[in-house]
Amino acid sequence: MPKRLIKRLLPHHDAVRNHKHLQLFGSLLHDANLWHLNRHSVSGAFAVGLFMAFVPLPFQMVFAAAAAILFRVNLPLSVGLVWITNPITIPPIFFFSYLVGTWVIGAPTQAEPFQFSLDWLQDGGLEGLWMPLLTGSLICAGVSSLLGYSLILWIWRWRAIEKWKARRLRKKARSTPTTPSP
Repeated sequence: MPKRLIKRLLPHHDAVRNHKHLQLFGSLLHDANLWHLNRHSVSGAFAVGLFMAFVPLPFQMVFAAAAAILFRVNLPLSVGLVWITNPITIPPIFFFSYLVGTWVIGAPTQAEPFQFSLDWLQDGGLEGLWMPLLTGSLICAGVSSLLGYSLILWIWRWRAIEKWKARRLRKKARSTPTTPSP
C-alpha cells in the first residue's frame, strides 16, 4: 500500500500541531480524521494541496490547512503538497498559468521585460497581468486537483487489488496438496 510510504514521508502530527503558523486553528487540529491515512483522506489531501499550490496567494500553507480541516482530509499531506510551488518552481508554474489564462480569455501576452519593484507596482504593473494569471491559476489548480485526486484513488485501488490477488495466490498455494514424486 502507498500508506507505508506516505506515513514514512510525513512529519509527526505533533510537529504539525505545534507549527507556529497553524496555531490559529487551535483545537480544530485535534480532530483524528485530519491524521488518518486512508484512500479518501489521502486523495482528498492531494486535491486540496494541489489546488492550493496553484493559487497565487501568500500563506498557501495556512489556506491548505483551513481547506483540509474543512474537508476533513489528511492535514500534513495537504500542507506539504503546497510546496510544489517553491521559490524555484514558482516562476515557471505561474508563467504557465499566465499563458493558460491568456489563451482562455483571449488576451495578448505581455512579453515586455520588467523589474519587480514597488515603483512597478505603483505604476500599475499588475494591471494587465492579474486577470490572465488568476484565470490560468484557477484552471491549472482545478485540473491538477482533479487529476491528483483521481490518480491517487486509482493507485490506491490498483495496489489493493494487487494485494488481494497475491493473497489469493498464497492461499491457493497453501490449500492445494502437493503430491510427492516417486
